[in-house]
Amino acid sequence: MAAPIDLELKKAFAELQVKMIDTQQKAKLADLQIEQLSRVKKQANLTNAEVTTLPDSTRMFEGVGRMFILQSKDDINRQLMEKQKAADGKIKELEQKKTYLERSVKDAEDNIREMLMSRRAQ
Repeated sequence: MAAPIDLELKKAFAELQVKMIDTQQKAKLADLQIEQLSRVKKQANLTNAEVTTLPDSTRMFEGVGRMFILQSKDDINRQLMEKQKAADGKIKELEQKKTYLERSVKDAEDNIREMLMSRRAQ
C-alpha cells in the first residue's frame, strides 16, 4: 500500500514543481513589465512638468515615427496625462495578476501539506 501513496505524492510534488517554475517565470515577467511601465510613467510625468513651465505660445511638436507633428500645448499635456493613467492601470493589473499567481502557488503548497499530514495520520 505504500507504493500507491508514494506515487500519488510524487505526482503531486511534480505538479507543484511545474506550477512553481511557471509561476516564478510569470512573476518575473510581471516585475519586468511593472518596472518598464514605472519608467514610462516617470518619463511622462517629468516631461509634463517641463511642458507646463513653458509659455502657451511655445510651438510644440510630437514625434510620430520619423516625423514631427505640430501640436498644441493642451494636446501634449493631455497625451502625457493619458500615458500616465494607462501606465497606472497596467501596473495595477499586473500587480493583481502577480498576487493571484503567488496565492495559487501557496494554495497548492497547502494542499500538498494537508495530503502529507493526512498520510502521516493514517
